[in-house]
Amino acid sequence: MGTREDIVTAVTAGREAGERGDPPTACPYPLTSILSTAWIKGYAAGRREHEAGRPA
Repeated sequence: MGTREDIVTAVTAGREAGERGDPPTACPYPLTSILSTAWIKGYAAGRREHEAGRPA
């Protein structure tokens, strides 16, 4: 299990990846890791921001 700092880092990296429009398969953590869950949470938030920023 990751430390709090590792979890925050994973969420931040996921958010940045989502904002860039990277595919969700870009997650660098194993699927069974808590850090993968944190990265995906950040990715989803970043993806929403990315989508909201696009002109309709």
